[in-house]
Formats: sequence, C-alpha cells, structure tokens
Amino acid sequence: MRYEILGEPLPIVVCYPEQNETLITEKGSMSWMSPNMKMETSAGGFGKAIGRMFSGESMFLNRYTAMGGAGMIAFASSFPGSIMEFDIEPGKEIIAQKSSFLASEAGVELSVHFQKKVGAGLFGGEGFIMQRLSGYGKAFIEIDGYCKRYDLQPGQQLIVDTGYLAAMTADVHMEIQTVPGLKNKLLGGEGFFNTVLTGPGTVYLQSMPISAVAGSLSPYFPTGN
Repeated sequence: MRYEILGEPLPIVVCYPEQNETLITEKGSMSWMSPNMKMETSAGGFGKAIGRMFSGESMFLNRYTAMGGAGMIAFASSFPGSIMEFDIEPGKEIIAQKSSFLASEAGVELSVHFQKKVGAGLFGGEGFIMQRLSGYGKAFIEIDGYCKRYDLQPGQQLIVDTGYLAAMTADVHMEIQTVPGLKNKLLGGEGFFNTVLTGPGTVYLQSMPISAVAGSLSPYFPTGN
C-alpha cells in the first residue's frame, strides 16, 4: 500500500489502498476519503474489544475497504507531533503508549499489553497497560512532539522520565526504578519513579507528552467557584 505522511508538526497520513484492500482505525480518526471507501464498524470479538478498552482505545474499530478500484483515505493526528509507520510482522511487534494507535492495514492486530511487574504498572507513567501491535502489515502511531530513536545494545540501559516513552520493540525490557534520596523525591520535581529500559531493542521517545503539556497549562486555567 502506498502512503505519505505530511504536515508536521500537525501531521496527517494519506493512504492509497488498492481495490479490496482494507484499513482499520479508531472511530473518529478518518479525516477525508474518496467516495469508494466502504466503512464497516466491528468489535472483532468481545475479548479483543475489552482489551482495546483497557489499553485506552475504543471497543470498536472502523474498517475501510476500497471498492471498485483504488481508493484514498486520510487520518490526522490528534495532537501536535509526529506520525510514525512500522512494518509489523512476527518477531517485530511494537509496544506503544495508550491511545497512540492511529490506523493500520487489516493484518495488524491491536491488543492489550500488561507490564510483567506490578510496580511497573502502577508507577510507569503510561500505567499498567500498554498497547501491543502484532500480526502483519503497516501500522501508524501518534507521537507527542518530536520523536527520538535509540537503538539499545544488549545490556545497554536508558532511564526515561514518566510519560516520555512513546513506543519500543517487544524485546526491550522495562522496569521501574525509585528516584534515590528523599530530598530528590520531594524537591526535585521529577516524581518518585523513573522507567529503566534495557536492550537489546529499539526505543522511541517523545518530547511533549500530553500529560506534561496539561501540567504546564493547568495553572492558567480558571478554577470554578
């Protein structure tokens, strides 16, 4: 399938599926399309629907199929940043932050991914549940702000502040580390926990998590009486 990503820092991905080719997306993600794109809404099974709900996505997915010839469909990002394309196949699964899934070819499966350790789930920024993209095909995810990629060697570690982890390959090991020192915890302004990522594998970090933006803007919001 041919596609193009345009318009950063307010990006959109325009896809050009061939006849009978199908794309899946979250409800409300379609921006514009050619008239021959047929939409069908599906849960894909109760278990998968519940898993998507817990991973921060809608229980239902929309399927768009090009009928009678090649089509065109566009999906826009919901926040300033980047759209990244991944070629998903067995052994190349991607673990991503909640609500980052934008669209994919029909062979990609979106499921829930639980952190192995409860500590990682409770304090790891994006929470106990992340998204797992598996199967076959191209997938597009949203990155908040600029994206920086690191290819970690075996045993190489990277310490990441809460919320800045956008995605990683499934072979990266993730755990939670307590910030040392009571004064650092209370006065450092960086929270109580950091995420420790250990290679091998590839890590994708984002420069502007929505949570950080919300925290910066909250003092300027009027409060109710």
